[in-house]
Amino acid sequence: MNSAVIGFPRIGKNRELKFATEKYFRKEISKEELIITAKEIRKENLLCQKETGIDYISVNDFSFYDNFLDLAFSFNIIPERYKKLSLNKMDTYFAMARGFEDETRSVKALAMKKWFNTNYHYIVAEIEDDTCISLDSEKYLEEIQFANSLGITPKFNLIGPYTFFKLVRFTGEKGLESFYEPVLKAYLDLIEELKSQDISYLSLEEPALVADLTSEDKDLFENIYTRLLANKDKLKVLLQTYFGDVRDIYVDLLKYDFDAYGLDFVEGVKTFDYVKNYGFPKNKTLFAGIVNGKNIWKNNYKTSLELITNLHKITEAKIVINTSCSLLHVPLTLESETDLAFEYKRHFAFAYEKLKELAELKNLSELVLKENADLDLALTNLNSVLNKKDIFVYNQSLFNGRVNSVNPKVKERLANIKEEDFTRLPEFNERAKIQREVLNLPDFPTTTIGSFPQTKEVRENRKLYRQGLINEETYKNFIKEKIKDCIKLQEELDLDVLVHGEFERNDMVEYFGEHLDGYIFTKNAWVQSYGSRCVKPPIIWGDVSRKEAITVDWSSYSNSLTNREVKGMLTGPVTILNWSFPREDITKEEMTNQLALAIRDEVLDLEAAGLKIIQIDEAALREKLPLRKSDWYSEYLDWAIKSFRLVTSGVKPETQIHTHMCYSEFNDIIPAIDAMDADVISFEASRSDLVILDALRKNNFKTAVGPGVYDIHSPRVPSTDEIFNALKKMLSKLDSKKLWVNPDCGLKTRGEKETVESLRNLVAAAKLLRETEGQIAEDGQKSSKVKSV
Repeated sequence: MNSAVIGFPRIGKNRELKFATEKYFRKEISKEELIITAKEIRKENLLCQKETGIDYISVNDFSFYDNFLDLAFSFNIIPERYKKLSLNKMDTYFAMARGFEDETRSVKALAMKKWFNTNYHYIVAEIEDDTCISLDSEKYLEEIQFANSLGITPKFNLIGPYTFFKLVRFTGEKGLESFYEPVLKAYLDLIEELKSQDISYLSLEEPALVADLTSEDKDLFENIYTRLLANKDKLKVLLQTYFGDVRDIYVDLLKYDFDAYGLDFVEGVKTFDYVKNYGFPKNKTLFAGIVNGKNIWKNNYKTSLELITNLHKITEAKIVINTSCSLLHVPLTLESETDLAFEYKRHFAFAYEKLKELAELKNLSELVLKENADLDLALTNLNSVLNKKDIFVYNQSLFNGRVNSVNPKVKERLANIKEEDFTRLPEFNERAKIQREVLNLPDFPTTTIGSFPQTKEVRENRKLYRQGLINEETYKNFIKEKIKDCIKLQEELDLDVLVHGEFERNDMVEYFGEHLDGYIFTKNAWVQSYGSRCVKPPIIWGDVSRKEAITVDWSSYSNSLTNREVKGMLTGPVTILNWSFPREDITKEEMTNQLALAIRDEVLDLEAAGLKIIQIDEAALREKLPLRKSDWYSEYLDWAIKSFRLVTSGVKPETQIHTHMCYSEFNDIIPAIDAMDADVISFEASRSDLVILDALRKNNFKTAVGPGVYDIHSPRVPSTDEIFNALKKMLSKLDSKKLWVNPDCGLKTRGEKETVESLRNLVAAAKLLRETEGQIAEDGQKSSKVKSV
């Protein structure tokens, strides 16, 4: 019995990669210093896996920004606009990820989207018509040789060609047919180079196989792998899948000349049934994804050992105990949680602890299989077998009635929800008329998404308060001054709808969780969201309810400082769930409705305090959407959309409800988003060239919209002309009475100077649009007539 890990967190124990990368961006350290930091992290990651006894240790799971971007870069898939910058190799790479700006040049970053059903974002590579694809294997060979120098024969990870073709973007007239051969040749060239390297497997990661597959998809996969596998010679190839099961292609997969298959037994609800019903070749190796790579609860050894035992009953194949996906999606180690009580801590496993679980499961599995021992007896003897003092009270069940606290009042409130609690009255069009009269906003109202830059001064104030070095009055007075300055700045910029800046918030989910019963929090459980951006998801421990009003005081204070409308800013229940580590003993629907009732109370309190506009962010709505379309509504959207409506159904007609969604693909769930029945929705659009607008028009989208006019994940400042031209394009596709003007996302991570300049240009562009709207419409009509002739 062997063990394996698909991938490992790469940010470092103390987020060393984040801070080193950001220093490099600020030109405070050299490229060589950044590389040294990266090597130290990689070395620690590799050695901790080696020392724990992991048999198949991955390389090429590390990246300075994103693995999909790495792959494109290694294939010379670099759009011309970045090549023209004439930067060094690393700066060109970062320009593609973040954009680039200096005194004379300004280039946008590539688009960013969610990596399947996770909170990780990948960079969408672009293939232009004149892209000349060729292999640069320098990074890949260095990764292997570095592992070899540590006495490790690594498993080499690479995003597979099928998934690459499904995710890459073709920006010109040419498509897959034109670039199929050049891309495949790059893979084949890499395979040829890997044959001479000291690796255990080439692991080709194909998560796209767990989605719905058409006959064309299957043909594409067959064409790719018939070619690739015919050229592998003695190189051992592992087909690695994750995030679900491969039911659409499982039987066909077994016919290919792979040496091993990686299957997900955690999210792959039908994986075991397919192995049982259709078999698994005894001359292949099964990498069985048993240890959850996404959640932080300890593994249920009894369940895992039963699965391993049953797999051995139905196949004679060699089995490797594997993670279900990369451990990139969980924090690094519990060792950093010095303030977390043992009564909580003993139930969790972060990346380091999951390595120990793999080792323990491997040893225990060998014992059970070798001795044909009774599972219960083996589990009872686990301490002596592994010479551990504190191995699980988790033997019989994951929670066993001890872990998660139950609140009878919450249960009763859930039970009393009625169907009418999910419906807001009056209907949308009637509300829109009432709100136009009450709010009296100009055409193309300008606003921001919520947060303003959180400077070092803001973070320091929060830190001092948490450490008890300043009292509550000092802490709050500082925030009040920041809010006052923020309101004044927005008035000076002449924004129409203001925000308070969110200076009291550490995170849009953690902040709310701190004011809810049922949550616990970590100190250093950071997880990479994208590039140098890390988040610290809170943990849902028990039934959730609101302890107290959360935002009312700050919002009321902000509202008192201005005659303009101020938005109340909340995070929605689906996003709070999706950006938390959830319980595993109740359904996601039940957890979300608990959160919805808590946020509903906050909405009604904000309305009572005089807030006429309330934004309830559902940034992560699409994030946990099942990867199979057939499951979208029945397993997720039906209850996710209703939970949002549960939050808002109690407000008055004149209260305008906004929501916001972040970097994801929304085109295929437009009807569901419209069914949320918000009054205004803002979303990312600048990196995706506004393609979502066609989907909105096609679906007769009723909700007013604020497509982001500039990308806040890049430091570049968009010009007034750039924003104005984007707005003109929007106006050609949207009803002018429904168009709002705003950035892509919150401004928390941006610098103050660039924020002010960008917002000044945004307001100027909106005013110019108001002045020229009639002419734009007339030009559009003339253009339509010319086309029709």
